[in-house]
Order: sequence, then structure tokens, then C-alpha cells
Amino acid sequence: MDKIRPSRIHIIGSVGSGKTTLAKVLSTKLNVPFYELDNVVWKRFKTGDVRRTDEERDELLGEITSANAWIVEGVHHKWVQPSLQRADLIIFLDTGYSTRTFRIIKRFIMQKLGLERANYTPTFQIFRRMFVWNAQFENESKPEIEKMLGGYSEKLLVLKDNSEMEKTFGYLK
Repeated sequence: MDKIRPSRIHIIGSVGSGKTTLAKVLSTKLNVPFYELDNVVWKRFKTGDVRRTDEERDELLGEITSANAWIVEGVHHKWVQPSLQRADLIIFLDTGYSTRTFRIIKRFIMQKLGLERANYTPTFQIFRRMFVWNAQFENESKPEIEKMLGGYSEKLLVLKDNSEMEKTFGYLK
């Protein structure tokens, strides 16, 4: 962790890319709070999730990123410019499609067995949608994200797999 010591980090990548895992580890190592962008978009209730208005979402993101130290993670890219601009470091987790597919399956099994916590009820409908989201990311979102991140090359770190994360941050296993 000595190589990189940022205090404002934006992690972006597809479902199953390792965003939340990396955010949790960096949060602990750097003693910096982390936020899932899904929880910025959604108000979580026991009775179900309610989408925030765009104004509420943007205000909450602004509150988070106005602090001196934070980590945000998510696949969202169309409304997160303030976070990207304020970040010291942007990490794009560009893990392979098959790796993400495997992780989606593994996560679903772990959640159904109660071994991994979820912000949502892990239904087969959501499980199926994750495969759709994974494919959409590869074919639609990824090219948009790569283009968008081109303007941040001085603070962009692209990681392809866990070995690159280990080499950069020295945290896995």
C-alpha cells in the first residue's frame, strides 16, 4: 500500500469486477469510508428499494465527495463526473468477461446460502439480470467509460485482474 496513498478514490467497473471487495480492503487499509453508488441511487428499506430523484442522488454524491477522504464504487458512469473530478485516483477494474460471469454465479450462491450479505434480495430475476448487465457493460458501457476516462489519464489506474491489484496495493489473500 506504500506505492499509492490517495484519500479520494473512485472505483468503476462491471458487476463482478471486484469493485466492492477492493473498496472494502482499501477502506480498511487507508481508514477511509467507502460508499456503494447503488446506495446513492437507491434508498434501502426492508419493504423494498425506492429510487432517489436525480436531484437527491446528485446532492448525496456531492455530500460524500465534498469530504476530505472517501472511496466510491460502482458501475454508474453517466452522472458521476463530480466524483471523477474530485478523485485523487480513479481505478477502472477491467476484469475479463468470463471472470465476472464466474463471480456473479459464485456471489449468488453465497448470498442464497447466507454466507455473503446483499443490499437486495437475491432473486433469480436479479441473478438473470446480472448476466444481462455484464453483457451490456462489455458491449455498451465499457466503450463509453473508456472514452470518458480518457480525460483523466493522469489519475487513472486500469487493473485487469487480482494479480495486478495485489502488485499495486499488496492486499489480496
